[in-house]
This record gives sequence, C-alpha cells and structure tokens, in this order.
Amino acid sequence: MTKSALQVARSAYIPKVPKTLKSAVCIKEGNPTQSISDQDAIRALFPNTYGMPVIQFEVSEIKSRYAPVNVGVILSGGQAPGGHNVIAGIFDGIKDMNPASRLYGFILGPGGLINHKYIELTQDIIDEYRNTGGFDIIGSGRDKLEKKADFDKGLEILKKLNISALVIIGGDDSNTNACVLAEYYAAIGAGVQVIGCPKTIDGDLKNEMIETSFGFDTACKVYSEVIGNIQRDCNSARKYWHFIKLMGRSASHIALECALQVQPNICIISEEVEMKNQSLDDIIDYIAGIVAKRAENGDNFGTVLIPEGLIEFIPAMRKLINELNEYLARHEDEFKRIKRSAQREHIIDRLSIENARIYKSLPEAVARQLTMDRDPHGNVQVSLIETEKLLAEMVRNRLAEWTDQGKYVGKFASQVHFFGYEGRCAAPSNYDADYCYSLGFTAAGLIGAGKTGYMSSVRNTTAPASEWIAGGVPITMMMNMERRHGQMKPVIQKALVKLDGAPFKEYASKRDSWALNTDYVYPGPIQYFGPTEVCDQPTKTLQIEQQTK
Repeated sequence: MTKSALQVARSAYIPKVPKTLKSAVCIKEGNPTQSISDQDAIRALFPNTYGMPVIQFEVSEIKSRYAPVNVGVILSGGQAPGGHNVIAGIFDGIKDMNPASRLYGFILGPGGLINHKYIELTQDIIDEYRNTGGFDIIGSGRDKLEKKADFDKGLEILKKLNISALVIIGGDDSNTNACVLAEYYAAIGAGVQVIGCPKTIDGDLKNEMIETSFGFDTACKVYSEVIGNIQRDCNSARKYWHFIKLMGRSASHIALECALQVQPNICIISEEVEMKNQSLDDIIDYIAGIVAKRAENGDNFGTVLIPEGLIEFIPAMRKLINELNEYLARHEDEFKRIKRSAQREHIIDRLSIENARIYKSLPEAVARQLTMDRDPHGNVQVSLIETEKLLAEMVRNRLAEWTDQGKYVGKFASQVHFFGYEGRCAAPSNYDADYCYSLGFTAAGLIGAGKTGYMSSVRNTTAPASEWIAGGVPITMMMNMERRHGQMKPVIQKALVKLDGAPFKEYASKRDSWALNTDYVYPGPIQYFGPTEVCDQPTKTLQIEQQTK
C-alpha cells in the first residue's frame, strides 16, 4: 500500500496517555449511581447493571496477573477520527495484561456480530492503522443490536471464538444498545462483558463524566480550517456572502465550536431558535438585517454558519413537518398519482391555514424535498434539506423587498457550502489520537477488572495527558426514557448546546461585534508536529467549560 509522507510520519507517533495507564493500577469505586431521570423505569429494565459505581483507575504498587482474554470490537454508526486508535488502545491494553490475549474485529458494524463476519486483528494489522483516520480497519455499520434473536445469534460466534468481552465503539444509540446487550448477557449468565466507547463528531454524547466524544476535536478543526480559508477569500474578494451548513442534526455543538474558532459574522444556534420560538421569517430578518448593516459600511460580504438540523428546531417548521408526515403517511398512494407539477398546490390545499402559508413561502426545491425525500419510517429526512440554499435564497428575496422599500442599498451575492463528510475520516489531531488511544486502553482495563455495562471514560483532558483521569461510567447513569416509534424506550440522553453554558455565553457576548466587524480568525490546517501550544490544544468548547468549573 502506497503511503504519503504524513502517513509514514504519523505511524511513528506514540500517543500520550494518563500516568495510570503506564503502570500497575487499582480500581477505586465511587458511590452507587442512578439514571439522570426516570429512575424507577430504568432500574426495572436494567436490574443487573443499574446503580453501579463510577470507577477511577489509580496507580498501584502491585501489578495484577491476568489470564489471557479474547475480546471482540465493533465500530458502530458514522465514522469519527480516532476510531483506529481506540482499537489500537484495546489491543495494546489486553496484550499488556497478558500477551496471549487476542482481539477480533466484527466486519461492518453490529451486522458483523449478527452475521458472524469477523477478522482477528493481529499486531501487523493494528500497526498499519495507528493514528490514521477512518473506520476502514473493519468498517462500520448502522445495524441495531436490540432484538433478543440478534443477541443470541451474536452470542453463538462469541462462544465459538471464546470471546468473553465485547467493546462497542459508537454514539448515544450504539451505546444504548451496548447497555441493553450488557444487561441481557448478564441476565442469562452468558459470561460476556460489554463495554462502550463514546464516539460522534456531533459532540452530543457528553455529560459530567464524558467530557467529549472522540472525533469532535478533529472534525471541528477540519471544518474551521476550511471556513477560515473561505473567510480569507471572502475578505479578499469582498463580494460574496457564504452560507455554510455544518454537520450536527440533533445539536449545534459543531457550529458553536467552529464559530468560537473562526469568529464568523453570523452563527445560528438551533437550541436558541427553539428556546426563543423563532420562526423562519425571524431567522431571515436577523441575517438580512446584518447583511444590510454591513452593506452600510461598504462590506457586501460575510459568513453564516448553519447547523444541519436547524429546520427541526424551528417550532413552526416542526409543526409543518409533523403535519406533512401525518398527511403523507395516510395518503401516500394518492399523492404519488398526482402530476409532479400539481403536487405543491395539492399539499397547500390540504394543510392547515398556518402550515399552508409557511409551505407556500418555501422555495420550490425545499418544498419538494419536504414531500419527496422520506426515511423508511415515512418521516422527512431533514438532513437532506439544503438549508443553506433555503436561507440564501430567502435572504436574497427579503433584501429585494427592502430595496423596493428603500430600506436596503447594497449588493448581495451568495455562495453555499455543506461541510460534513470532509471531517469524519480526517487523520486524528494529536488530541483525538491521544484521547482515543486512552479510551481504548481504559476499556481494556475495565475488561480486566471484570466490569460490564460501563462506558470508557477519560477526563481532565485540558490538562497534560499524564494528568488525565481514566475510569468507567455505568451507561445506565446517562439514560432516560424517550418516545421512539410510538413506544417509550430507554436511551442515552443527547446533550444539546446549553444556552446557560459557558461556551454559548462566550459566543453570545461576542457575536454582535463579529456581525458588523470583520474579525475573522484563520486557524489553518491541523498541526501534527511542533510546539504543544499549536499541536495539542483541545477544542475551544472544552477549554471554556473547564476554565469555568
């Protein structure tokens, strides 16, 4: 396989780890825990794994002896930079406990466990993938581990390979499934431990014990580099407004982090839109107002950052989407028989007055996306809605109205962008390379301690790596009950942007100035070699959160 100069150099990088992972350790257990809400319901569903203590590793003078252990690993869901280092950390961790231990990777996600597709991950394979991006070492998938038949089918191959521990690397849904699997295997005495690792570039798997999900740091640095490049071009040509949509359907963490890094003119935060009950018109007026004010200063250019899931957070749009879902679910066949050119009017005639007004105001392409692009459950796929084009077009129309009214004098031209997949498989930053390796090594430690139903946890990560705190958190501690597909289900609660949190407050205190002035910051590409202050910095979000604790 041909390698670039960077790949060759990165393969030699040795991740920095907490001192507790470099020596003999002992386990310090805290007090019993409980779920964040719905305690009775969660306890009833997880009688074998509920209430376990938080675990912290501490340096010990005596190194424990471990029997060889066979471990399985699964990459679940969307890719995130650093996944390969989690697997390398697991491999090195179980080999450190006993060189005869073995690691098996299940191919293409949870489906590999169910369908018995696997590969043994040997030293040669692991060494090829250290400090690299992507999930291609074993691939990933979005199959769900939630049915008894799948659990039992997976157990067949685990028993055949003598695997006594399984590590599931994934986001909130994947780790919820890991917790359900851990409970089931504990209930039937299967003799298989299940450990989770927190992954998602969206940054919405975080809480008091999980400071950040891996991949968020790298992805935000990649996006911020490109946004910075656009802003430099923007400030050079001085003729375009750039509307930039960023990944993050359920939360605006990526948009907020990038805003803190690059200081754009505008950044919409979905959670604030929902809290203020803002309409689409309110958002358009806000953006157009800043465009107009900058034009008064002769600045007919700027940048707007938009979270991927914005549409779902606009209360009025959510009502429209819900009504569309219900109507099309009942009349799907009838709707498909209508001529394409007549479909929009057909929908308008059948919506409530307020929703019909909103639907009629949407550009043709977006209106069509709301009715045509649907998921297997019959719901609108809002991630496919080109929100950046919607906002750019509607701002243009609003400015045209203001021009006719004498309220706006300026030139408006727009460019649109969507940054998503570009950041999911980048070579991990030093932070993510270190953090991920530590998460994997910690998972191995939890396996050695005989634990199940835990998520690997590494905290205090704004300090030097030697001072990071490694341990484990019961997954049930993060759960609540939510309605999914008409039923109440136990799930890990998504962490949305906290409007009373320090990172949002920092942005809110600066945004009025950034809106009118051209205060752009150009972060540049990720630096892998060089001074610590350049190469090892965590996200702005994490730095601000830790400074205020």
